[in-house]
Amino acid sequence: MDDMTLLATMGALLLGVGAVAGVLAGLLGVGGGIVLVPAFYYVFSAMGYESAQLMQLCLGTSLATIIVTSVRSVLAHNKKGAVDWEILKTWAPGIAIGALIGVSVAANLRSTALQGIFGGLAMVVGLYMTFGQSHWRLGPQMPTGATRLAMSPALGFLSVLMGIGGGSFGVPVMSLFNVAIHRAVATAAGFGILIAVPSVVGFLMVDQQVAPPFTIGSVNFVAFFLIIAMTLITAPWGAALAHRLDPKPLKRTFGVFLTLVALNMLRKALGW
Repeated sequence: MDDMTLLATMGALLLGVGAVAGVLAGLLGVGGGIVLVPAFYYVFSAMGYESAQLMQLCLGTSLATIIVTSVRSVLAHNKKGAVDWEILKTWAPGIAIGALIGVSVAANLRSTALQGIFGGLAMVVGLYMTFGQSHWRLGPQMPTGATRLAMSPALGFLSVLMGIGGGSFGVPVMSLFNVAIHRAVATAAGFGILIAVPSVVGFLMVDQQVAPPFTIGSVNFVAFFLIIAMTLITAPWGAALAHRLDPKPLKRTFGVFLTLVALNMLRKALGW
């Protein structure tokens, strides 16, 4: 397959991935990364780029897209006064430190190990989306002191190992500590910037032995630009659908789907 045909095929697949990720993000409020990472893995594998470092490429590219989508989301939510800047300010240092630690760990793991980690964590998220209840609480307000000191870097660290922004972990954490859901979603977008910016800088310095064209370090810029272009178009479609449909059964359905994706990742990690 010549370079132009390869790029055209990869581009078509990635446009489809971006369209689906955008609709799901708008419809369900889930971060695109939790869809993009497994999608990137299957696309790049199908194109012949499977290697012991492939998951680093998927994580780095996913996090690069999250910089753009999170900035757009924070600006939009801030116009409505929904971002809790106090939470963002006090959790920022820990999240950023955790993200940098996450990159250093991910850079030294093989794809199979990262697949296992992604599969295990995605299963937790999927089960929470399927069975979680809006009235569940761990406390009356967001943690401070030693608890925040432990939780904030953990949130950044685990998010980088999954290649996701702030939504998949940040929203449940804030909801469980009595932050209103709209405020949690808005503030979690800020978490996404804190996670993605330092981690992408790190992934740009993690070289790939086998990589698609236009890859720098562990970030593929063909995928980055195509995904951003499609999500800008399709995320508003998903948001419009969300106003016409009941999101609860849809979120539970996606939770089941995500659990199945997680099980498949775990199967691959175990070599089955």
